[in-house]
Amino acid sequence: MSNQSSKVKILIVEDEILLAQDISQRLTEINYHVTGIAQTVNHALQLITENQDIDIILIDIILKGDRDGIELARIINDKYHIPFIFLTSHADTHIVERAKSVHPYAYILKPFNDRQVSVAIELALLNFSKKTPGKDLLEPQDFTANENQVLQIKDCLFLKKDHHFERVPLAEILFLQADSNYCTVYTKSDRFVYSTVLKNIEAQLPINRFLRTHRSYVVNIDLVSGFEGNMLFIGDKKVPVSKTHRDHVFRLFHTI
Repeated sequence: MSNQSSKVKILIVEDEILLAQDISQRLTEINYHVTGIAQTVNHALQLITENQDIDIILIDIILKGDRDGIELARIINDKYHIPFIFLTSHADTHIVERAKSVHPYAYILKPFNDRQVSVAIELALLNFSKKTPGKDLLEPQDFTANENQVLQIKDCLFLKKDHHFERVPLAEILFLQADSNYCTVYTKSDRFVYSTVLKNIEAQLPINRFLRTHRSYVVNIDLVSGFEGNMLFIGDKKVPVSKTHRDHVFRLFHTI
């Protein structure tokens, strides 16, 4: 998996081009990939259609043209099911009520700093993974970024590395290994270390694709290439199978 493909992809919908370029630069500096910048609803829909792998959308509520960001958000909810964050400097009651009706997953109040952008993205992904919208636009966002956060969205895990999320397809994950209170997620091209116990990350994985083989290991069933004795071969690694899990594990591999 290339470094570019692992980056979380973000679309910016903002009609103030200088502000949009500033946001784009901020996101790039914290290792997110900006798919594009749209100034109108029509342009945004075009970019969404052309880029099926967009992970999150930043939307200014007030846009040029006959449709605003709230109407764009409604279309995204109905047709595309992508998490979005509202950008706003407006506290007008009517706008706030309309914005709440489309259930944004987070929001950023203008003016903002790098930390607020980063936290809003993490919060939006967290809320989307849990299928819970963000809070009232006028309430302060009470959220502390969690370096141990692991999110499953569609067929990917969103894993934290160097204070940003990377998107890792489930098919790219080889196995998980526990070491005391730490857990390492090994992928085909990288590894992610968390200060959390194995079961916390295991809980985010689909049980039909990942299997516990040992108190310290969980493997991707589809990537097991063979076995010998009490060891499974995954890529160029060997993963042990404990006596407790042996019957279940090898019964599975003898039947597939």
